[in-house]
Amino acid sequence: MTKIKNILFIMADQLRWDYLSCYGHPHLDTPNIDKLASKGVRFDRAYVQSPVCGPSRASTYTGRTVFSHGATWNRVPLPLGELTIGDYLRPQGMTTAVVGKTHMIPDREGMARLGVDPGGEIGIKVSQPGFDPYERDDGLHPDGVLSAKGGKLAYNDWLRAKGYDGDNPWDRYANSAEGEDGEVLSGWYLKNSNLPARVKEEHSETAYMTMRAQEFIEEMGDQPWLLHLSYIKPHWPYIAPAPYHDMYGPETFLPLHRSEEERADPNPVYDAFMQLEVSETFSMQGAREVVLPAYMGLIKQIDDHLGRLFAWLEETGRDRDTMIVLTSDHGDYLGDHWMGEKELFHECSVRVPLIICDPRPEADATRGTASEALVEAIDLLPTFLEATEAPPAEHRLEGRSLMPLLRGETPDDWRDAVLSEIDYAFYAARETLGVGPSEARGYMLRSERWKYVYFRGFPPQLFDLETDPDEFHDLGCDPDHADIRAEMQAALFDRLTGRKNRVSMTDEGVRALRRDETASGILIGKWGA
Repeated sequence: MTKIKNILFIMADQLRWDYLSCYGHPHLDTPNIDKLASKGVRFDRAYVQSPVCGPSRASTYTGRTVFSHGATWNRVPLPLGELTIGDYLRPQGMTTAVVGKTHMIPDREGMARLGVDPGGEIGIKVSQPGFDPYERDDGLHPDGVLSAKGGKLAYNDWLRAKGYDGDNPWDRYANSAEGEDGEVLSGWYLKNSNLPARVKEEHSETAYMTMRAQEFIEEMGDQPWLLHLSYIKPHWPYIAPAPYHDMYGPETFLPLHRSEEERADPNPVYDAFMQLEVSETFSMQGAREVVLPAYMGLIKQIDDHLGRLFAWLEETGRDRDTMIVLTSDHGDYLGDHWMGEKELFHECSVRVPLIICDPRPEADATRGTASEALVEAIDLLPTFLEATEAPPAEHRLEGRSLMPLLRGETPDDWRDAVLSEIDYAFYAARETLGVGPSEARGYMLRSERWKYVYFRGFPPQLFDLETDPDEFHDLGCDPDHADIRAEMQAALFDRLTGRKNRVSMTDEGVRALRRDETASGILIGKWGA
């Protein structure tokens, strides 16, 4: 196979797998993403390593599971020394850049310890992490956050040049609506979600980021690149510009997915998360009816702008030498299972869309197909390495390349379960449960039939996905399923103890040391010559 020259790596924040028409949504029509799926492979069982932005992305960028790389939550830095996409591809002559969100913060303590200047070339790269920050924007800029960052935001400068006044047009225009008397209504309040944002559609975050992505590709010319186009939406604040704010009404919503059975005798950790304010708000009568039009409209807007970007790639011939990948960092409960946000391990939270279009002839046989293989977000980095003929890093990477699946081959030893993790130390749920920050850990192992969730210090959860695909009936304390729980716990233990921590020496280096031991003159246990 000829190697891939460019990679367009698209990620939409908080996009549920079932909110695209190619994944079965009956009313949310996403023809451009559907077209991408028709030209590539749609992975129907793709899972993230954590249902939280920061740790999920850190796993995707490093190819390593959450407690291997250590960035366990949004404000926990990725430790200095962890290699990311850019570290692997830059030596191959590829520019690796980001337009949009990474939700990662720099390891300033590590940089200070080693004397790395945060504003220098090395400091910028490790802070981004590993991407050239062509247009780095995490999309969360209320006044307090913006002020703490020095008040500078490129998108705000651009908006002001378009005539939007004030210190923070991101907040006052792009993520606010207008009341009947001209008052500004913040998009942070869910009750305002179904109102149109004050910004024109062509000046919204999605439009801006798509424009900046095209500008980056134009600037690169014939130079090879990986661009991480990381859309800020449909993540909250849930507010969309006209005409996307009211395209969808209750008749287009997916049915509410929850049962009173779930609240009858819940797992203690699940119960604590159901008590969070966001969960109680989304469980209120009428809340979904206000929020879902914005959520769905923001997805439709992304699809429309991707259509324009994809058309431009075709017009310029870039589609013939560019692998296109589309996924999400996690889903969104949206009131399902009596929950808001994400964090726990139901399918709507931990399962994501994943579409890969490989333009090479060797992938022709799988175009327009769907794969049922259990795949993980950490599989993307090994896929990128194989596609670009970069050296493998099997001693460090914990995922597996998806290239065989893209060629229509499923290895006999493909994984039979997927792993996800949560560090819930930062949530009020931990305080409700009365556990310490280092004890607030949860792990999910999802096999073909079973989903097992282990919460440290609490009973587990177990769902039979064959008889209970809705995940309503928790068998975590059912005596008839003790053997299954023991089997799944053993499988989880095996997965956790199989993670890669000898990251500073390759497997070949280990073999070489064994070969060279006697030649070095170090003789251990020999009686004599």
